[in-house]
Formats: sequence, structure tokens, C-alpha cells
Amino acid sequence: MAVNFFESQAQARSNTFKLVWLFALAVISLIVLTDLLVMMVLGGVNSAPHGVASLDWRIFAAVSLGVCAVVLTGSLYKTLSLSSGGNAVAEELDAQLIPQNTDDLKLRKVLNVVEEMAIASGTPVPPVYLLANEPGINAFAAGFTPRDAIIGITRGAVDHLTRDQLQGVIAHEFSHIFNGDMKLNIRLMGVLSGIEIIGMAGYYLMRSMNSSVSNRSSKKDGAQLFVLALGLMVIGFAGAFFAGLIKAAVSRQREFLADASAVQYTRNPEGIGGALKRIGGLAYGSVVENPRAAEVSHSFFAQGISGFMQSLSATHPPLEERILKIDPQWNGEYDTVDIPDEDQVDDSAAQQAGEYRAGMAQKVATVMAGTGMAEVANAIEQIGKTKPETVDRARSLIAGLPVAVNEAAREPYGAIALIYTLLLDRGQEVRFRQFIHLQQHAHPGACALMHQLLVDMDGLDIKYRLPIIDLTIPALKQLSLEQYQVFKSNLAALIGMDEKVSMLEWSLQKIVSVHLNAQFIKSAKTGMHLYETGQVSKEIELTLSVLAHAGHEEQSEVAKAFAAAASILGLSGLQLRDKGDIKLADLDQAMAKLENLKPLTKPHLLKACAACVLHDQKISVVEVELLRAFADVLGCPMPLIVP
Repeated sequence: MAVNFFESQAQARSNTFKLVWLFALAVISLIVLTDLLVMMVLGGVNSAPHGVASLDWRIFAAVSLGVCAVVLTGSLYKTLSLSSGGNAVAEELDAQLIPQNTDDLKLRKVLNVVEEMAIASGTPVPPVYLLANEPGINAFAAGFTPRDAIIGITRGAVDHLTRDQLQGVIAHEFSHIFNGDMKLNIRLMGVLSGIEIIGMAGYYLMRSMNSSVSNRSSKKDGAQLFVLALGLMVIGFAGAFFAGLIKAAVSRQREFLADASAVQYTRNPEGIGGALKRIGGLAYGSVVENPRAAEVSHSFFAQGISGFMQSLSATHPPLEERILKIDPQWNGEYDTVDIPDEDQVDDSAAQQAGEYRAGMAQKVATVMAGTGMAEVANAIEQIGKTKPETVDRARSLIAGLPVAVNEAAREPYGAIALIYTLLLDRGQEVRFRQFIHLQQHAHPGACALMHQLLVDMDGLDIKYRLPIIDLTIPALKQLSLEQYQVFKSNLAALIGMDEKVSMLEWSLQKIVSVHLNAQFIKSAKTGMHLYETGQVSKEIELTLSVLAHAGHEEQSEVAKAFAAAASILGLSGLQLRDKGDIKLADLDQAMAKLENLKPLTKPHLLKACAACVLHDQKISVVEVELLRAFADVLGCPMPLIVP
């Protein structure tokens, strides 16, 4: 039975507890080894009568506390250095952010694949980083949640993989994003850094020793320090070995799951299977040569580190085993020659290929038009997953955007301008006041772009709102903190200009803030306590009331929709709120609390929301965007739904 998104999240939490126990065992082993070393070198083992040795427990206790302090300090320091999320991991590997408006056709292809996968799965497009000096084929996903996720990819993958193979690799990385593996991987980096720090202490002690000694006593002390330093380095080697075993224990099975998910997402085993075969046939394989690669090895798409020790504690299953699970009929031969890609042939052929893909995507969009109801009904089961048809539809939506809009979404001021434009009022009086405010408070470049985009944006179908928002997120993440604060302030001003807040405005603001606050506002997590649905019944009551009123005009229909939703949850005492009693500030507070629902209780709430929407067998844009906003708050990537 396939593991769904919510079960994967719960399993990831279980793996975190497993990591804690393994870490504790490793630290205890390091303490014992270091204690024995110090006491033997510095005389902590005393001779007792009748030739029986005894331990100096004071030294034992002091060394134990010292080792604990060093390991925990090293782990804490590393964890804090990675607290900014995926971009910190990318920076450690000297990766460079790929500009959204890059002219490099191969990089543009990578960005297109990532955009399609993200929009289809209902999550903002993650920034993509390039490991420019790595000729091997590899990739990784990093971050604590989908909100701060990034994708990293090597130059070798960009140069040697076809579009289908890239899609398989990217789908594999999205599986890690959805399954909660990224947070576990970053925690592994922080925790294991502390385990390995003992060896570093021995190395620096060895370097600091004065090689010249002037008397017998100092020679004796120097010899003791040398033995101590050498012993610490050996213990550090053991620590590195423990670290490798822990990474292998935690990550290997997750790779099989991500491979299977990639096939499920693309329904094209030749995509990821072809990428793995190409790795086997490439001289560089999947090796990442960066000196920090060992710390991140468990996050890579394929085994990134070579060597005898790495084979003993490999973070990835053998290449042959992965290929055979995907392609049981594989003949054992790797691909040693690059396969010509439709995006790398001559201009006329590339144009024909592009036209063919666009035509197929349009056919899919036509066939699936009006299937929004069925999609809502199945949306919860598809959270954390995607389907080829949905990816094709996402591709169709991106292709359907005006060129000026598509280009603007890929750079910061253009992205700001697009979000401002989505909030412009249809009434001329309110719109004029919004223009005046932006001229006074917004960046002139964003204002100029907004005016240039008005004609295209005013004539755009409302179904493009969510894809545009998703496309702008990577560019908006490039803002400085000061620019983001100005942008956020202007959003609030534009929304409040008509002295009322529509649900579409609230949804847009919530989706944007959920994903950008993770980038710019590093507040301490207050939600360590996880709730059952019964503990947040008032918050659920408010949420369902908002959705019931948003999708229905008649009060009787509002009540029926609310009742249908409440019956899914089985909570007693839920009462429909009057529309006049609903305050959006209260809804914001409710969302902040619902974010901390236990993973396996979240689908029940989202199913209740879907039941509310489906009650009248109609689906509106405001209902779709509210569902998306609620899902984003809960940390659940809801697949693309087009009403």
C-alpha cells in the first residue's frame, strides 16, 4: 500500500526520533572512547593494591562532560548556521542561484521543468541553484518545509540529461520535499557535525603542538600530547564512521520511495531510469567534488561521495539495484553516449517539438476542462503527489501567459508589479487611490512595470491567478528584508483601500505571506505542541464558516454546506458563524493555530473543506483559492485545480 503525504510526514517525525536515539548512542560511544584515551595518556587509571587498576572517576566525569559540551556545541552551531533553510545548504556547496530570466537554454529547460512540477503540485516554485563546477550528474532538495525549499542541480545533470530524464530527477527531489525528508536531512547535517568535531579537536591539537622541546619533562609532555592528539583523530575517524552509518540507516529506504514517487508523478520510468543509466555510463558518474559534499551526501539524488569508507556506509542503494526496481527488464548496460534532446537540436526541429508539446498540453487542458469538481473530490488523496495530466495542464497555463507577464514574473520588480496588479480594484475611484499610494510608497521600477502590464493583466482569465502567484515566489525571495517590508506594507494598503477585504484578497495575501515569511521572518517556533482536531474546534468552526459563506449565497445553502463539512469531522458542538461576526483577524489567528495540527489529522480537516465546496456541485475561483490558502497554511501542497 502506497504511503500518502500525511503518513510520510508522520513517518519523517518518527525517523527524527530514531535519529535522536542513534545520535545518543554515538555520543555515548565517543565519551567512552575519549575517557579511556585521556585516562590512559594522562594517568587517569591508577594502580591499586594487589595489581587491580582503578579509575579516577573525577577525570572520567570531567572528560564526559567536556565531550558532551563539545559535541552539543558543535551540533548547535551547525544547526543554527543552517537555520535559514535550503539556501544555506546551497551556499555551503558554492551553488549559484539560477536567474529566473536566464538566457541559457539548458538552464531555462531546468527552470521550466521545476515550474511545471511545482504549479501542478500546488506549491510555489522553489528557487533553483546550479553547482556550476560539478561535471557529475546529481541534484538535491534542501529546506525545512516546502515554504523554504530549494532545488540544487549539477552542471553535469544540465548538460547530459534529456528533458524527460531531468523531469524524473526533479520529480524525485519533489518527493523528498513532500515526504518531509528535507528537514530530516538538515537535522542530520547539524547533529552529525557535532559527532565529527572530536576528530577536528585532535587535528588542531596536533597542529598547535610545539615540535621543539628543550628538556626531558617537556619531551614527555609533548609525547603525551602527541598520543592524545593522535588518539582524538582516530576517535574522530570513528565518529565519522558512526555518522556515515546513521546517515545510511536513515536515508537509504527514502531513496527507493522517492524513485517510486518519481515514476508515479511522471508515469515515465524511462525518465528517472534513463538518468540513473546515464550516471552509470558517465566517466564522472554522480560524484560531487566540493569539499563540503560529504556533509550533504545523504541529500543528493545519487551517491555523491566515492571511496572505501563511503561504500561501507553508503547513503544511497547501489545504482544497479535502483535501476532494476524501476526497469526489471534492464540488460545491465549503461548509457555511455548523450541522447539528443528535442531541446538541443536545430532551431526548426526545436520549434516543431515545442509546438507539439504546446499542442498536446492544450488538448489535455481541453479534455480536462470542467473537471474541477472531480479534482476537488480527489484533491486530498493527491496531496503530496502529482500526475502527468496535471503537469501538462500546468505547462499549458504557463504557455498561455502573455510573454510580458511570463518575463515579469521572473525578476523581483516584475514579480512585485504582478502581485500589485492582482490587487488593483476594478472600480476607477479606488484604483486611482491605489495608484497614488503606490507612486508615493512603492519602488518606481515596480510602478513603471505595473503600468506596462495593466492591459495584459486586466484581460487575463482569472484561472491564471494562482499560477502567476506561484511563478513570482522565487523572484520575490530575492528581495532584501527592507524591500520585503515595503512590499508587505503596500499589499496591506492596497487591500484596505476600499475599506473591505474580499476572500480573494485575503487568500492572495495569505499564500504570499506564508511562503515569504519563511524566507524573511525567522521567528522562534511556538507550535511545538501539536493539536488534535477536538482541541481546536473553535478555529475549525470559523474556518468552515468562512468557506461556507464564500461559496454560497442562500443562507439555507450556507447552513447545508457547513453541516456537510462538520459531519466529516464528527466533532460535536460546531456551529455556523454569522457572516457579520466573521473577522479576518480572527481567521488569521485560527490559521496560526491550525498550522500545528498533527499530520494525520490534517486530511480530515481538508476533506471537510472539500465537502463544503462540493455541497452545491459548483466550484468558484474564490473557493479554489481559499482551499489552496488553507492547505498552504497547513503545509500541505494541494495539486492544481482549475475551476
